[in-house]
Amino acid sequence: MTYFKKLFPLIIILTLSFFAVKPLLLPGFFPMHDDTQVARVFEMGKVLQNGIFPVRFVPDLGYGYGYPIFNFYAPLAYYIGASFIFLGFDALLATKIMMALGIILAGLFMYFLAREFFGEFGGIVSGLFYLYAPYHALDIYVRGDVAEFWAYAFIPLAFLGFYRKNILLGSIGFAGLILSHNLTAMMVVPFLLIISLLNYYVARKNKKSFVAYRLLFIILLGLAISAFYWIPALVEMKYTNVLSQIGGGANFHDHFVCFSQLWSSPWGFGGSAKGCIDGMSFMIGKLNILVAITAFVFMCFFLKVKKSKNGTVIVFSFLGFLISAFLTLEISRPIWETIPAMAFFQYPWRFLMLASFFSSMLAGSLIFLSKQFKIKSYLAALLMIFLLLFFNLKFFVPQVIVSRTVNDYTNETTLKWTVSKISDEYLPSDFRKPKSLNDVYKGQSTIRVQETPVEKVSNLISIIGLLALFLGIILFKG
Repeated sequence: MTYFKKLFPLIIILTLSFFAVKPLLLPGFFPMHDDTQVARVFEMGKVLQNGIFPVRFVPDLGYGYGYPIFNFYAPLAYYIGASFIFLGFDALLATKIMMALGIILAGLFMYFLAREFFGEFGGIVSGLFYLYAPYHALDIYVRGDVAEFWAYAFIPLAFLGFYRKNILLGSIGFAGLILSHNLTAMMVVPFLLIISLLNYYVARKNKKSFVAYRLLFIILLGLAISAFYWIPALVEMKYTNVLSQIGGGANFHDHFVCFSQLWSSPWGFGGSAKGCIDGMSFMIGKLNILVAITAFVFMCFFLKVKKSKNGTVIVFSFLGFLISAFLTLEISRPIWETIPAMAFFQYPWRFLMLASFFSSMLAGSLIFLSKQFKIKSYLAALLMIFLLLFFNLKFFVPQVIVSRTVNDYTNETTLKWTVSKISDEYLPSDFRKPKSLNDVYKGQSTIRVQETPVEKVSNLISIIGLLALFLGIILFKG
């Protein structure tokens, strides 16, 4: 009975996450903005089957000339997808399993984080609010940004590891963020540093200076484990055309969100445009906004809660929510123009990811706060979950499901022309792009095995990082 009680929250989240992944269980597949996912998983699997790791260069993309996409584009989701190819699944089914796993992990990892502060029912509510956030649906079924929604899953794990000062959770969570989506990692780092500083302040007050070294160790381990990816990506980026992605149609000046869109904007499957009439929605979600504000207001009325650890988490989450929402708006333009690195984010509305994270934490806190009104936690949780599914479930469907097989995504024409046109920014800056299908390379390119000195050094750093992780777990017991 005790064992079942421990598993019960996980069973609830897994069961209710079915509706979010249901379209992935149907035959066929659906179109998305980044319609390259099956091809990338296929190419990753193809290279791994040749015994090459880490995978940097794939043979068929880049118009048939080969393409170092995984030297620059965060590879973790595609390693996971390719692992299912090794288990006997075709590339299409492996991609769908990989996507479903990333969706479900977001809810589970958020549950573990929120449970730390708001109890089992608070954890369940936060996990489901995070899983069913409108921006999560946008990433999955509109944009098809697999890398970003896998990073979305790692955000709560990284926060949990940093809060607990747990070497395993912190370093894996941080490395997972970087390897899933480096831009998301850039967004999250300032908040993780704030947590580190708060932990250091409390530790110093309690004369436990070793805490600072433990947190520093977690940061260094996360960077080391993921070094095989991010060091070559930074050093060798100058040899590609990736900087062309900054500006033009992806200029952040043209993609600020209008304030009213955060509350309500029509759900669509088009793109982002200048002004307030976009082809896709940038809502945080009415329910998500209301629970965030309500949680903060309620907390302010209870002095006992305000001065507790939970009160600090609520204040931190509410400020994080406000900052994240603020950075999506035109009024934040001076910040974007002052910090050059912000241009790499391209779209200010990416910060809706963090707004979803913090509002979901605040949703769980309402369950904790409901005790102050003598309301049973399970009743408050049932009501909030019902409202969540009622308002947000409708977003977790694709525009259309088409009857396609794996061959439709992995045939030579699709790989060397259709997919190559969608994403070709990591080709050499002086590469002359083919103007038609007839101009693509018809031969078979060779998979590159030889690595540059930078890549060899970064691989070594990652190996050292993994060894240090095991050592740290033994020495610090997690």
